[in-house]
Amino acid sequence: MVKMSFKEINSELSKEDILELEDAAARTIVYDDESPEMTPEMLKQFKRMKQISRTKQTASIRLSEKAQKFSKSYGKGYTSFLSRLIDAALDDATLVKKCL
Repeated sequence: MVKMSFKEINSELSKEDILELEDAAARTIVYDDESPEMTPEMLKQFKRMKQISRTKQTASIRLSEKAQKFSKSYGKGYTSFLSRLIDAALDDATLVKKCL
């Protein structure tokens, strides 16, 4: 469970949202057969996931006019969109072979 302060949560919460969060924070956690409390033995079964690198490298690429118009149509942040699109395409072996 992650605990966050109201300052860490979006400051544009409505009064109803804040009341709902305060109500939830005041409730006790109820464990049952479908969601039991985690024992130390159960926690040991989890494996730490490899952290994904968020560093990016700068590259110059040539795009077709169609690709440039399409990506720029997504507005601000279109280069990040292109990066995610390329990453997704590289994970698809069939698509990679098709583009070679």
